[in-house]
Amino acid sequence: MSDDKPCCAPGREPSGGPLALPSAGVRGSAEPNHERLLALPGGSFLMGSEDEVGYPADGEGPVRAVVLSPFRIAATTVTNERFAEFVDATGHVTESERFDFSFVFEGFLPDELRAVSPRVPGTPWWRGVRGADWRRPTGPGSSAEAIPDHPVVHVSWNDAQAYCAWSGTRLPTEAEWEYAARGGLEQRRYPWGDDLAPDGRHTCNIWRGTFPTDNTAADGHGSTAPVDAFAPNGYGLYNTVGNVWEWCADRFSPDFHRTGPRTDPTGPPDGPARVMRGGSHMCHASYCNRYRVAARSSNTPDSAAGNIGFRVAAAV
Repeated sequence: MSDDKPCCAPGREPSGGPLALPSAGVRGSAEPNHERLLALPGGSFLMGSEDEVGYPADGEGPVRAVVLSPFRIAATTVTNERFAEFVDATGHVTESERFDFSFVFEGFLPDELRAVSPRVPGTPWWRGVRGADWRRPTGPGSSAEAIPDHPVVHVSWNDAQAYCAWSGTRLPTEAEWEYAARGGLEQRRYPWGDDLAPDGRHTCNIWRGTFPTDNTAADGHGSTAPVDAFAPNGYGLYNTVGNVWEWCADRFSPDFHRTGPRTDPTGPPDGPARVMRGGSHMCHASYCNRYRVAARSSNTPDSAAGNIGFRVAAAV
């Protein structure tokens, strides 16, 4: 099993000037005025994993007791429809639109578009597609309007911050995300337990078949699924594993948490990458089983791809 992260989502090399963003809400500073959020009590939980199928280099462990204040979090990731409301209200231009390209899985591309879209070195199933962005998730000719209840994708961490500033929310911290994703279960691989397919039922949207050549879509979805597909976890959150990667507020480090704060942790004070959690519809056990609640990944804050989205949170 490889632990290369480009399977999760490739990163982009920035070009052009910095993106102008409104001031984003910070922890505890903004009262949500646009979003319906679930209230979670917080408290102590066991964060991280030392699972044999995990990736030690990602910093999944050690398992440690973390204490969180009460907070609120969205039941679903932000949809195409909701993101369109934000864009209509603010005129926000995403970084994918500014760069005029984003990363798309090659299996979603027509032959003529695949032929002119360069491969990502080392992960040839990813193509840099000119004209791919949140409005056109698989490039020219596609439309997010056709899937309004699917998660918005091709949004960078910076774009997510802009949405949060508009909606009076913030991104969840990594600790909040994991606490919420677990749904009250302690040290289980998935939000529903340890069995990926209990009683033979598909419980999340991941790659089915042989990666990257054959996706049987046995779970009902060959690409993204509606944000409320499958059953919610014990806290009422949908699709916390699979479907799309979710940006978190924290900077990424594989080891800062070993000695860092254990009460309301917010990650390291500096670093070039931001945390992503939850895995995506492109994850498969043969290559990247980061569709577990303790699994971690990261990307640069200006990067985007067809399998990266976000959900929002707020203080109580």
